[in-house]
Amino acid sequence: MRRFLLLPHIKIHNANAMSSPYTIGFPAMTAWLGAVHALQRHLHQHGLRDVQLTGVAVSCHQFDLQTYKGSGDFVHSIVGTANPLDKDGSRPAFIEEARCHLEVSLLVEYQGLDSDDLDQFNNEVNTQLLRMKFAGGDVLSAKPVETLAVDEDNDQDIKKVITKLMLGHVLIERRDLMMQTMQEEGKDALDALLDHLKVMHRASQDDDGKVTWTSARKTTGWLVPIATGFQGISELGTAKHQRDTQTPHRFAESVVTLGEFVMPYRIKALDDMLWQYRVDAEQNLYLCQTLTTSNILGD
Repeated sequence: MRRFLLLPHIKIHNANAMSSPYTIGFPAMTAWLGAVHALQRHLHQHGLRDVQLTGVAVSCHQFDLQTYKGSGDFVHSIVGTANPLDKDGSRPAFIEEARCHLEVSLLVEYQGLDSDDLDQFNNEVNTQLLRMKFAGGDVLSAKPVETLAVDEDNDQDIKKVITKLMLGHVLIERRDLMMQTMQEEGKDALDALLDHLKVMHRASQDDDGKVTWTSARKTTGWLVPIATGFQGISELGTAKHQRDTQTPHRFAESVVTLGEFVMPYRIKALDDMLWQYRVDAEQNLYLCQTLTTSNILGD
């Protein structure tokens, strides 16, 4: 029996849409797992020290990227906001920040909760939820949390959980598509990524000379680039003014791979949509990946 915490319909204002240095859109998975980790630390501080939040699924119900495209514009522009004036009345430097407003539900797997502490657990989460930042954005509202017990051998239990995530789109990992392209076509990771994101426009002409244009991607589905972690590019050490003096520091670059938004009813196994942390110390990788991907790679 697996146990889940449902954080339903969280409305978030001004979340960070710059998920990596070169992509904007849905917030990075590191942001969602980071928020859930912050929630776990809060629970530990309030006496629930054995509770572990071990996996997260994200269902997006509504998404509003703050961009603008005027008449005749070729590309979209980021809708910026001005910071307050300095003490001397001058305008501070303007920094472009991609933002979004969105509504999501989070399905969080948990362990280590005594049944006698269930009421305290729900109360603490309900209280803390409205005080938290998610992906750098402010929580405007959220529905009361629910706890669910799921028997994976019972299809009705899984269907009940899936229904809770409707209407929306769940983000799953599609690293397998990139790996397949790299192996079969000998392309590097960036080319394999772009290969699945580009839209090919083709013209065909029938016997009567009529030309028909069609547009398609290499693979069907709502594929998007997503940031899923970091690659360390320097040795572990200390840095001047680092936030946590007790934890080694290193410089890192974002890891970007393919993801896909799917309707929840297409999910066949809960592990397909549950993300968790994975650290590969030998490769200097700090990743978020789904449990299904972990099983495929043998992690």
